[in-house]
Amino acid sequence: MSNKYPQILFQNRKPDRIATMAEYKESGGYQALADALSNRSPAQVQEEILDAVLLGRGGAAFPAGRKLETVAEDAPHPRYVVCNADEMEPGTFKDRVLIHADPHMLIEGMILTGYAVNADKGIVFIRPEYEGAAKILEREIRFAEKEGLLGENILGSGYTFFIDVHRSGGRYICGEVTAQLNALEGRRPNPRKPPPYPTQKGLWGQPTISHNVETLCCFPHILRNGARWFRDLALTETGAGTKIFSISGKVNRPGCYELPMGVRLSEIIEVHAGGMVEGSTFKACLPGGASTGFLTPDFYDIEMDFDTLRKKGHRLGTGAIMVFDQKTCLTAATVNLLEFFARESCGWCTPCREGLPYIKHLLTLIENGQGSEDMIPTIKKMSAQLWNSYCAFAPGAVAPVESLLVYFEGEVREHIKLGRCLLGD
Repeated sequence: MSNKYPQILFQNRKPDRIATMAEYKESGGYQALADALSNRSPAQVQEEILDAVLLGRGGAAFPAGRKLETVAEDAPHPRYVVCNADEMEPGTFKDRVLIHADPHMLIEGMILTGYAVNADKGIVFIRPEYEGAAKILEREIRFAEKEGLLGENILGSGYTFFIDVHRSGGRYICGEVTAQLNALEGRRPNPRKPPPYPTQKGLWGQPTISHNVETLCCFPHILRNGARWFRDLALTETGAGTKIFSISGKVNRPGCYELPMGVRLSEIIEVHAGGMVEGSTFKACLPGGASTGFLTPDFYDIEMDFDTLRKKGHRLGTGAIMVFDQKTCLTAATVNLLEFFARESCGWCTPCREGLPYIKHLLTLIENGQGSEDMIPTIKKMSAQLWNSYCAFAPGAVAPVESLLVYFEGEVREHIKLGRCLLGD
């Protein structure tokens, strides 16, 4: 937890237990819901979220307010709100921490989202490894229902909204929005190609809003404190709000830290994560989980903001920073990531199904000292072809590969020249 910056999403975070409903209310919880149901129309809620410039925290950074606006007023019922708590992106663990810290913040965020689009039901889609978080949510949902904050006629307003918790069968592809909808319907979790978009025809062909846990947790604070307040939390002109960074790797204090959008990478590592472990120097990091590209020391002082990274040809993704030191073979690290992605491909399209295992095979040969120079242009060509895949899974999966060959091609070639890994033995 940061003492330097205001804690918004983590204000009730405790080291050994979750925040109770009473503690959440004491910190202002459910005030935004009561105000919205009494004094605001759904359109006014949408406008506030849009003005806050809240970008989706699940990795895609799509404007949350714009997504709400795409549900037509005359759209059919039932309408759904799906909370994406799948969090299968390697290195990312912020959503689990949020649920364990303050579950009612997520519950209120889902209800407010439902009210904004006049939805009838919410569903939390949660990965099987998060059984503890699923049980916490089920228990706290019951408490909210008993208090009249959820269910029939919420707070006497006439608005009705229910929430269920759905345990996923697993697989990374289930985090992709349209594949997740198929999984909820009991179908094979292959992605769907819009149009129509989920907000038009989503779950069971009905209008569906899908948001990440962290995104939904921002809603109560925006509506209680205002869009201007939310934008002013950021350190950059293009940023808005705070961001929860999941930090792992060669740092002294790995964990989750809530910091202003736009905080510099160097500050995150040196101040909040306690610096590099003894004997280590910064070599590279993945800034937003396994499906983002390596940042080299040249980017060490970069502002961690969606727009800033985009202008430099990188992605903030989920904000999961995986730190590597000078003793790490990044070729081996990339092979490890590719093994995960090749296994998790849904197999729907040829570029992804065939391309990822092939690239992994070539990089594995290079890592093991069995590579040849012609493999490098082949890997580059194959990586470019993966951008022709059916969904965003494959382009994300090859992001580490592409950046490896941009910033560390010399290291890869040394494997071929020496016939072994430089950092082996």
